[in-house]
Amino acid sequence: MTAATDTQEWLEVESLDLEAQGVAHNAAGKVVFIEGALPGEVVQVRVSRHKNNWEQASMTALRRESAQRVTPLCPHFGTCGGCKMQHLHVGAQVATKQRALEDALWHLGKVRCEQLLRPIEGPAWGYRYRARLSVRFVAKKGKVLIGFHERKSSFVADMDSCAVLPPQVSALLLPLRALVEGMDQRDRLPQIELAVGDDVIALVLRHLEPLGAADLERLRAFGAECGVQWWLQPKGPDTVHRLDEGGPELAYALPEFGVTMPFKPTDFTQVNPHINRVLVARALRLLDARADERVIDWFCGLGNFTLPIATMAREVLGIEGSEALVQRSRDNAVRNRLDVRASFVARNLFEVSPADLAGFGHADKWLIDPPREGAFALAKALADLHADATAAAGYTGPSRIVYVSCNPATLARDAGLLVHQAGYRCTAAGAVNMFPHTAHVESMAVFER
Repeated sequence: MTAATDTQEWLEVESLDLEAQGVAHNAAGKVVFIEGALPGEVVQVRVSRHKNNWEQASMTALRRESAQRVTPLCPHFGTCGGCKMQHLHVGAQVATKQRALEDALWHLGKVRCEQLLRPIEGPAWGYRYRARLSVRFVAKKGKVLIGFHERKSSFVADMDSCAVLPPQVSALLLPLRALVEGMDQRDRLPQIELAVGDDVIALVLRHLEPLGAADLERLRAFGAECGVQWWLQPKGPDTVHRLDEGGPELAYALPEFGVTMPFKPTDFTQVNPHINRVLVARALRLLDARADERVIDWFCGLGNFTLPIATMAREVLGIEGSEALVQRSRDNAVRNRLDVRASFVARNLFEVSPADLAGFGHADKWLIDPPREGAFALAKALADLHADATAAAGYTGPSRIVYVSCNPATLARDAGLLVHQAGYRCTAAGAVNMFPHTAHVESMAVFER
């Protein structure tokens, strides 16, 4: 391993990359990625990694400071790996993410959108309603650590608070430490998963060995005192169950559509409920589903978009890969009295052929909300049907597609297919600041024929 070296050269930072590192060029023309540096700053660095075309470095001196630099709110910034951009003004964070989306669309998909949507923003602090907290009993110190991992490390950060968790959850970090320290199985409890609903704080305790009666009573006492609902996970996600029944239901509401979404704490739901409400509302305004139209919601999950669409369209079909998840979606449709308009099927959407696509029938509009891998098979099947009239057998694609993305690279790849091979225009796109203070870029794009 090459030893770290301090450089005397002053570097001017040109931009930020998707990992929130400053990007500069040294005198030899080599790209230097700099932890902690912001665009417009002039810095000296310590180089920790040398490659033929680039170097990895950290900032050691700052001669010219960016006007967008701010003092991080969290005392654990720089140690904890949970947030990388707290030193950058939140407005500048959003602008950086918007540029990352535009750059990805053009450089990876050769697509330019006709209209830039105003970025979706929300609270910058206390927004994280979903989190996976690592738990470590450090025998040498005789203490328990609960929190996120340290930056670029498998060690758990020594956290007594977290500014992006809701205040009532941040206040539980030290009491949770004390709880676990007093448990018989304290060295066999690797993580606590957090899920906050509108009326419930749920904590899922992963335990590698069966919990004894004394530990279960400790959990019950903590839950009663701190107002949390305990769930237990002895093995995989399918084994998650309530410690005790009763109490309020874990759920979130989408008030604009009169929809309530019950969920399990290990289900996928959006981390930021404030942004999710705005995201759903904007997506449906852009989709503009009419009362006589049929819509398909691809990668529908629990029905986060499907059920609101059902309040507007004649019919909506939600498609997801897991039969168990599809059944949960059906249950949610019944719960909200939308099962007459909303139906669901299970299908592997990473292996969709043109024939499969035609088999789902014509839909006037689509909503696509895939995981980070994107929706390549879906976009490719649509492009193939567009190119081959014989294979299409009269099939026509939707007039409008709203694509909600958590990865600008796969969105750009799929946009390239839709625009250059499937006959669509990218009429609008914009960033969604779902994860303030992180480099994670969520976005939304609209495609029309």
